[in-house]
Amino acid sequence: VQLQASGGGLVQPGGSLTLSCAASGSTFRLNYMGWHRQAPGKQRDLVARISSGGSTNYADSVKGRFTISRDNAKNTVYLQMNSLNAEDTAVYYCEADWFRDTVPIEVGRSWGQGTQVTVSS
Repeated sequence: VQLQASGGGLVQPGGSLTLSCAASGSTFRLNYMGWHRQAPGKQRDLVARISSGGSTNYADSVKGRFTISRDNAKNTVYLQMNSLNAEDTAVYYCEADWFRDTVPIEVGRSWGQGTQVTVSS
């Protein structure tokens, strides 16, 4: 299963940006999808995750500012980011937990290539 992320870029403090990540491949089903980010010199941290049923969880630092959503028909996850600040500058990675109904069942986790988000005036 391959993930293709898009939507990063340069935005001013207080601005908004929406990231998208589409999954592709053969005969798979998605479970959790999410976004992580990694700032220079720091570890990769979870930003937000969403289950196939729509349950969400967020890092404390983004609660109330970021919204994760998904379109199951399009195998796509989104991250709407509002009120961005310099601390949100990072490479953002999407990830997805997937499985195939084979015998035995096949499960895996895929990562997107990363998209740069820079918040600067």
